[in-house]
Parts: sequence; structure tokens; C-alpha cells
Amino acid sequence: MATDNTQKIYPLQLTNDQWREKLTAQEYQVLREAGTERAFTGEYWDDHSEGVYTCRACGVELFRSTEKFDSNCGWPSFFAPAAEGKVEYIEDRSLGSVRTEVRCLNCGSHLGHVFEGEGFATPTDKRYCINSISIRREPAQG
Repeated sequence: MATDNTQKIYPLQLTNDQWREKLTAQEYQVLREAGTERAFTGEYWDDHSEGVYTCRACGVELFRSTEKFDSNCGWPSFFAPAAEGKVEYIEDRSLGSVRTEVRCLNCGSHLGHVFEGEGFATPTDKRYCINSISIRREPAQG
């Protein structure tokens, strides 16, 4: 599932200075430097509103509320992205373990990590553990 993005060119290319102008300092730290917000502090970890979750950096649709579930981990959890080709997977060997990082395929922004085989009663048995600050919920169209 992991890919190598050492020379990855994303459709949306901005310089670090342009990203800093576009994002808050906290958004930049998570989205562009692969940081993590503290558990149980983000705006969407316990949000049950219907809608579409887009990349906070570029606005591309990434997840939907229909795939969101309560995992009690302190971050928004989804069992699948909105569609294949919306996110990319990067092997992450930081913190002394091997994890799979999830990034926006349009701009390369860090979203969080995906975990498999944790036994959640979801159709995929995957948990996309996503930083609230990496996404923005757009209300469902009514």
C-alpha cells in the first residue's frame, strides 16, 4: 500500500513561503511538516454532522461523513477515503515503528495515518486516523 514519493510532483505546487502565507502556523506544522495535533482537541474528532471532508490546504474532497466512525482514538476516523486516487500512502518509519502515512494526492499535505486489522466493525477493517486540522467539513448539500 505504501509508495515512495521522494521525487513526487503534485498537481498543486506551492513554495514553502506560499504555504506559510496560505496556512496558519499550526496548519503548516501538521499539513506541511507531518505534525500531529493532540488527541481529543481537534474540531472533528467527535463531530457527527453530515458532510464532505476536504483537504484544508487545497480543497480537494477526501472523505465523507458516511465513512466516518467512532474509534475513540481522539482523532477523526474513517474506514475509507471518498474515492481511490484521492490520497496516497507513504511508509513512515518514524517513532520506532512502521506505519502508513496518508497524504493528499493533489498537494502532498500530511493528513494522518491508516491502520489495518484493529478489529473495528467497518466494511474495510481500516482506520484512517486523520488530523482535524488537515481537513475541513463542508455541510451536506440539502
